[in-house]
Amino acid sequence: MSQIHHTIDKLQITEQLHKAVSEQNTDYIQQLLQGLVAEEVAEILEATPPKERSQLWGLLPSDTQGEILGHTNDEVRANLLSHLDQHEIIQLTEALETDDIADIIQSLPDEEKSSLLAKLPEQNRRAVQTALSYPEDTAGGLMSTDFIAVRSDVTLEVVIRLLRKIGSLPKDMVDLIVRDRDGKYQGTLKLNELLVHDEETLVADLVDPKRFAIKALVPDKEVATIFEKNDLISIAVVDENNFVLGRITIDDVVDIIREEAERAQMASAGLDDEEDLFAPPLRSAKRRSFWLGINLLTAIFASIVIGFFEATIEQVVALAVLMPIIASMGGIAGTQTATIVIRAIATGKLGAKNSHKLILKETAVGSFNGLLWAILTSVVTWFWFQDSALGIIFGAAMLINLVAAAFAGALIPLFLNKIKVDPALASGLMLTTVTDSLGFFVFLGLATIVFTI
Repeated sequence: MSQIHHTIDKLQITEQLHKAVSEQNTDYIQQLLQGLVAEEVAEILEATPPKERSQLWGLLPSDTQGEILGHTNDEVRANLLSHLDQHEIIQLTEALETDDIADIIQSLPDEEKSSLLAKLPEQNRRAVQTALSYPEDTAGGLMSTDFIAVRSDVTLEVVIRLLRKIGSLPKDMVDLIVRDRDGKYQGTLKLNELLVHDEETLVADLVDPKRFAIKALVPDKEVATIFEKNDLISIAVVDENNFVLGRITIDDVVDIIREEAERAQMASAGLDDEEDLFAPPLRSAKRRSFWLGINLLTAIFASIVIGFFEATIEQVVALAVLMPIIASMGGIAGTQTATIVIRAIATGKLGAKNSHKLILKETAVGSFNGLLWAILTSVVTWFWFQDSALGIIFGAAMLINLVAAAFAGALIPLFLNKIKVDPALASGLMLTTVTDSLGFFVFLGLATIVFTI
């Protein structure tokens, strides 16, 4: 009987599981876990405090633990692995694909990796060593060696006999990789071709040469883009000499896209997306203290700028009331531009040849918005404080800061990307420094010139 996937209330199930764990209600725990896929269970584990997590982990079916472990984040995975011996870890990997085994081994302490690799079955060991030889964020680090390859000079009859001998096909396999006698990639053969053509037909006559392969060192972001633009389900991975190493499937790419979105969101606040939600407070505090310290320095710098104009602020108290508005408007305008630029960089739409045009365009947008809001806020300030000079100063500062914010919002991510620093991680902090400090300096500087001369 076919099954239908139903939407679950993950938070409700998580709360029910926590209660069942505290009550040691094993039957109810098993009932709640039924129907959940490995990724859903992994997310529940991540949302569970360490003590209850260990208890829940011990109640999971042993034949599903490996797959579930492959979907947890790095820190939770490392924590769970720390409670297992090598024999238990090897048992977890028995039914896993190469890329998942590699992920698990990478989460182990360095001194345990070699020992565990030595205990893996020879075929798995060679495959995992190949995967581990490439950086984790490349096609080689993502690929699985669970694929079937056939030579182009054999008939379909030979291929069919081979498949029957193997008995089961790797998951998500819709085509076979075709290579020559030397093992070099030539294209793919769709499985349905085996059903509709005569058995005496040569593979070479049906191979699809348009199905390209990718090099093992291609970055994972580019892999995701290739899948998206070409509507792929899987793709072969080759080395520099065009020898077939493995394949990447769509489920791996979906994980890349999700993880990249989570990473960008967390990086914007200076956080690590792989951090355990229930990590010890001291560890989390240490990780966050660096960016808090950097932010403190930028805030001190802005305060120093304000300090230069202390005498002017004492004379015109209204300046203290209006300063936060200037900084806030500049921050929002810069963030809007920076978000557009960071997204364009991430999607490969922005490079050296067209970046200057985008900078000009965003600066023009800042100029238009600056002029609009300068006029409006100038008039409001004039009537609010019954001071035409103050209104003009405020409007001029608003215009200058919005133009500068748009320019900086476009330039800073491009600069960070050029020096190989993640724009999503540092753009916000640098932009805040520029908009706050410049906004205060322009506003208070103009006020000093007008009111003290």
